[in-house]
Amino acid sequence: MAITGQPGIRQRSYDRIVVGRARSRRSSHLQPAVLAIDFGSTKVAAAVVSREGELLSSEWLDNPPGRSADELFEAVLGVCRRALGRVQADLIAVGVGCSGPMRYPDGIVSPLNTPVWRDFPLRAQLSEAFGRPAWVDNDAKALALGERWRGAGHGSNNMLGMVVSTGVGGGVILDGKLLHGNAGNAGHIGHIIVWPEGPVCGCGARGCVEGVASGSGLARRVAAAHAAGTSTSIPPGATAREIATAAREGDPLALELFRTAGEAVGRGIASAAALLDLEVVVIGGSIALRAWDLLGPPLESELRRSARLAFTREVR
Repeated sequence: MAITGQPGIRQRSYDRIVVGRARSRRSSHLQPAVLAIDFGSTKVAAAVVSREGELLSSEWLDNPPGRSADELFEAVLGVCRRALGRVQADLIAVGVGCSGPMRYPDGIVSPLNTPVWRDFPLRAQLSEAFGRPAWVDNDAKALALGERWRGAGHGSNNMLGMVVSTGVGGGVILDGKLLHGNAGNAGHIGHIIVWPEGPVCGCGARGCVEGVASGSGLARRVAAAHAAGTSTSIPPGATAREIATAAREGDPLALELFRTAGEAVGRGIASAAALLDLEVVVIGGSIALRAWDLLGPPLESELRRSARLAFTREVR
């Protein structure tokens, strides 16, 4: 059994870009393209992507706390305009992967780790701003679609796309179709309970995968350890990157945090595999990609221990 921890990436560089965004300036010789937005609690990325999935340009910015809802949206527009300003293309649509929960297909978002956006009409605002159709979905569902189309899940009809970052999310494709659920929130693997006596998650429950393994969860666990007087080299208010650095330097608390984080993700995947009969799991997100050396081994070990049925052991 193996888990794919490195999503497939296709990238192409362009030397110069000219803007061709306005509807009245559409020209048949310009390449049709989509504005793709990845909205996370700590970072916002925007890219212009061809219909064939080639990356034409990209921009990103940090997403620090303290902005109002409108200020945050203006920052999103700014990074989008910079990406558009670097490519010669005919913008045909806007697509967004946003942390959840949300109301689909309305595109009204309430990202758990972005409290200034509660019932924020992201789809309507983007469509108005760019004069193009806009679609908004969960970021992990977008990951699942993208990886099935062009990446590590290519050709799989039954797969889980998982994001381990500031939060933990999931997107499920079954029988070749993306699952939406009642309000577009199907696949929220981050809120499977894997440690009933574990830390409290941002959602209010105890022992969620997200509460144990996400960047925000790791930070809360460090804060709790400091409050309890635990000896550690991890500084108060540490980021996930700093916790990972401490773990690589041998800090016992940091090593324990990543061990339990990996185990939590492994248990969550084992549960999803048993429930859904999956072929492939693709894991992305900043923690998975930057700290796979710490997260991956306990994840794989716990997955082998927990996935005991023959069909769950076949997940790759």
